[in-house]
Amino acid sequence: MGSPEALTAALRCGANAVYLGGSRFNARENASHFSGDALGEAAEACHVRGARLYLTLNTLLRQEELTPALELAEQACAQGVDALIVQDLGLARRLRAVVPGLPLHASTQLSCHTPAGVRELRGLGFTRVVLAREMSREEIAACAGQGCELEVFVHGALCMCVSGQCLLSAALGGRSGNRGMCAQPCRLPFRADRDGSGVLPGEGDADLSLKDLSLRRYVDELAAMGVASLKIEGRMKRPEYVAAAVSTYAAAVRQENTVSLERDLQAVFSRSGFTDGYYTSQHGGAMFGFRRREDVQAAAPVLGRLAGLYHKETPRVPVALSLMVEAGQPCRLTARDKEGRAAVVEGPIPEPALRAPLTAEKAEGALSKTGGTPYIAEAVESAVGDDLSLPLSALNALRREALDQLTQARCRRTSPPFDREALPPVSACVPYLPLKREAGRPYHLAARCRTAAQAEAVLAEKPSLLIVPLSLPEEELHHLVKAGPVAVELPRGLFGREEELRRRLETAFRAGIRAALCGNIGALPLVREAGMTPLGGFGLNVTNRETAEGYASRGLGALTLSPELSFRQIQRLSLPLSLPAGLLIYGRQPLMLTRNCPVQAAAQRAGEAAPCPSCKGNGRLIDRKGVAFPVMCEDGPGSCAELLNSRPLYWADRLDELPPADFLLLHFTTETPEEASALLRRHREGSPPPDSFTRGLYRRGVL
Repeated sequence: MGSPEALTAALRCGANAVYLGGSRFNARENASHFSGDALGEAAEACHVRGARLYLTLNTLLRQEELTPALELAEQACAQGVDALIVQDLGLARRLRAVVPGLPLHASTQLSCHTPAGVRELRGLGFTRVVLAREMSREEIAACAGQGCELEVFVHGALCMCVSGQCLLSAALGGRSGNRGMCAQPCRLPFRADRDGSGVLPGEGDADLSLKDLSLRRYVDELAAMGVASLKIEGRMKRPEYVAAAVSTYAAAVRQENTVSLERDLQAVFSRSGFTDGYYTSQHGGAMFGFRRREDVQAAAPVLGRLAGLYHKETPRVPVALSLMVEAGQPCRLTARDKEGRAAVVEGPIPEPALRAPLTAEKAEGALSKTGGTPYIAEAVESAVGDDLSLPLSALNALRREALDQLTQARCRRTSPPFDREALPPVSACVPYLPLKREAGRPYHLAARCRTAAQAEAVLAEKPSLLIVPLSLPEEELHHLVKAGPVAVELPRGLFGREEELRRRLETAFRAGIRAALCGNIGALPLVREAGMTPLGGFGLNVTNRETAEGYASRGLGALTLSPELSFRQIQRLSLPLSLPAGLLIYGRQPLMLTRNCPVQAAAQRAGEAAPCPSCKGNGRLIDRKGVAFPVMCEDGPGSCAELLNSRPLYWADRLDELPPADFLLLHFTTETPEEASALLRRHREGSPPPDSFTRGLYRRGVL
């Protein structure tokens, strides 16, 4: 929730849990936040109403931010939060050591979308995984029963990019989506360009903007799969939106009619309507939409009606009330909740009745009036002596006092023990030796190639490691292995592809491959099972030593540091690490990983038949300034597309400015084989840059 009023709206409309951000380190840094007493008050408001409170600490952390993040987590524990939602694996590793009793939820920013990924996160100490938004019903169902609770987004904004894999905002404006500062450049005008014409986007060209997600029709299906939590995205939305969304899904869970609520929900906020395209495997142009003038104008007429949804307290916590009225004894009322907490209060001694004596029916009628409180009197019983009198005002006072005391009892929470001096266990790391730099020796140069032709050409320059696609034929892999160390690369998007990738890894192993580059946490167990050493790609988002150690404990033999770190921040990591660490220093950086190719989708909206690869591998997106961003698709069914930077990263002429990493990675994408070979040679020679290039984020860093 982004504000106290939105929190109230969520609780009064039926939310069983809410998530909100603290003062720092959350994925919506521009939203309103809760800290100090406000966080404690939010926890009390939730717990009184039987709801849980989750605090988001779901951003990547630099080395110097780990201690402040732990301090914030300790404060949150003291204030009564029920779990933390975490992206940074270094923070999760430390939290497991210092506060093992606190549940950790894996943020959707961890890009988990496979059964193996869920199991891997379970092994890292998470009790719940928030799955990627791009998954189909079959893929969600496959992730159930893996030892972790599952949480699924059912309503709210859809990013074009898989969460945790977007560098677009960072590259264009220095505002990192991985640090809660996304400027939402995907909502700006972009035009898909298949023919190379370079036409600027016009009105309505929003080829990186998806409609909002709505899975209201599938709540029963999700429950049947074993999904534990349905998540509504609303941190940056007004309270009326929160009220409409929570009311709609609460009614759907109760199997009530939601037609009018859905209509109001779409009116208060949508982008040309809603979509369920990922869930139903109906990708393409119909999923795209943007905020039109009529969408904005539709909100005003429904705001007042939606505010009425949370205007009053909704009794939702069942209590049992038991009254004892005996002659000569103070009357006694006990209020008990479902969890066994009880409050016992005493009132005045009843007097002999002069006229109408108090009856059990009258007493129970008075005690049942719990309106204006979170409580509903599910069971009321009374034992009233004969011919006794007690004013109804006294019974009302007893009821109020008993419920107040029960409220205090429901607010009390025992904080789990928190020991900030505790350290995670030291893992036994087996470094991948072809990338381990020796003192006094130059950097190792590793080359990642997209095609077999690039790989053949690059071999002439004898890189320390050649990385090629896992999809290459066995004969080709066997041929390449003869020339030197070779690793295969698994796609970052693994959606529904585990069995296919297992087979391909078996093929690669037969060909002599013994290492594989992994850009998703779900790839690590697949590679280990194949008998290979996993190597970490930039998609693992390593920004601190603790994260590196955490991955080392899962068998990683080398890693690529996040390209969102500046050189100064990398220096604070105090390299070397226990495993070889590398820097991406050349290539068109992938800025987005998307399951919905924007070029193909645009062709569909234009009514054109667009079987992939309809763009012949030359698809681009043109922004409002005329800058062209290449779009490249992976091979195979269920594959994703990558939006690449318009200019390549280049540091060959400034190698003396680099931190003391073990290896430097050249990431070849659109280059011809001849260009790839020449570029590797230029990096050995320290040659000047091409006419168009970028230094990336290594100097300026990101917010």
